[in-house]
Amino acid sequence: MQVKPLTPAIGAVVEGVDLAQGVSSDLAGAIREALLAHQVLFFEDQRLTPAQHRDFAARFGALHTHPLYPGVPEAPELFILDNHAGNPTDNDAWHTDVTFIETPPMGSILYAKVLPPNGGDTVWANMRAAYEALSPSMRDFLAGLDAVHDFARGFPTRGVVAQAAGADKHAKAAEQHPPVIHPVVRTHPETGADGLFVNYGFTERIKGLRRAESDAILGLLFAHIQKPEFQVRWRWTPNAIAFWDNRVTQHYAVNDYLPARRVMNRATILGERPYHRSRMPAEARRASAVAAE
Repeated sequence: MQVKPLTPAIGAVVEGVDLAQGVSSDLAGAIREALLAHQVLFFEDQRLTPAQHRDFAARFGALHTHPLYPGVPEAPELFILDNHAGNPTDNDAWHTDVTFIETPPMGSILYAKVLPPNGGDTVWANMRAAYEALSPSMRDFLAGLDAVHDFARGFPTRGVVAQAAGADKHAKAAEQHPPVIHPVVRTHPETGADGLFVNYGFTERIKGLRRAESDAILGLLFAHIQKPEFQVRWRWTPNAIAFWDNRVTQHYAVNDYLPARRVMNRATILGERPYHRSRMPAEARRASAVAAE
């Protein structure tokens, strides 16, 4: 296995690995180590069945089933992103996946099935780098704040995904996913590094601030994370796979290929409840103490 970085901040291509042959414990450990170092990994020319895609993702944790997107028939834990002129993408906004639940995903694994003749790239940004680029005073201010993440913000009733899912399915999903609270700055449970954990897709407001104050701070952060210095842009090739650490990244699906078609299958790996080091839960404190010994 060879890991070739793409930018100083984020992204690497992994070579010498055939995921269809199965993933041993040693290989899974090496992939996890590379993921922690580079935040998003790219594997080219992989030939996986839906079951193999699912099983690869399951090596890293329990899988999340999305409440709205259609599942892959052979592996319902996966879901399909099938975008074309009749079903335009809703992912052309910066977001971190599924932050509308109490234990947002640790990662996602996206597999290219059908690509447009050109366009359809995806961009990822490193939230640790974005946080560290803020002034010390701003970092200290943000570290004590919490924010509301809302399913309804990312999937409004009149949105493309809600309409495709149907009114009953959307209403049920909205009822099952009330707003949740996450820290504005999240401490990574494996690296111990802090990173921004607010995103345009699902973060509705910052608790404890007036609406105008919250909107101003969030607007500043949403613009800040878009600096090219924090990013990598991936040009998809047939059967390529992207595996990203959802705890420390945001991404944006570039919507420049319509009316052509783009089909992706995604597995989503559940994570843990986000926290900041100043409010570290007991189990995390114990794990940190053990790691330091």
